[in-house]
Amino acid sequence: MRIQVDKDQCVGAGLCALLAPGVFTQDEDGLSEVLPGRENGAGDPQVPNAARGCPVQAITLIEFPH
Repeated sequence: MRIQVDKDQCVGAGLCALLAPGVFTQDEDGLSEVLPGRENGAGDPQVPNAARGCPVQAITLIEFPH
């Protein structure tokens, strides 16, 4: 899986960082971003919940075929 955050859409609610702090953080402007090296979610079970919970749907999860 690959995680993408659309910074043009993000409003900085921070729910993703609360749900999956090992994957998401907020930059100096308060917008969400994926921590370096964590773009694949590294098996964090909360990543899908963070994406679904984003109030503006700024997080996209791209599943790779197995």
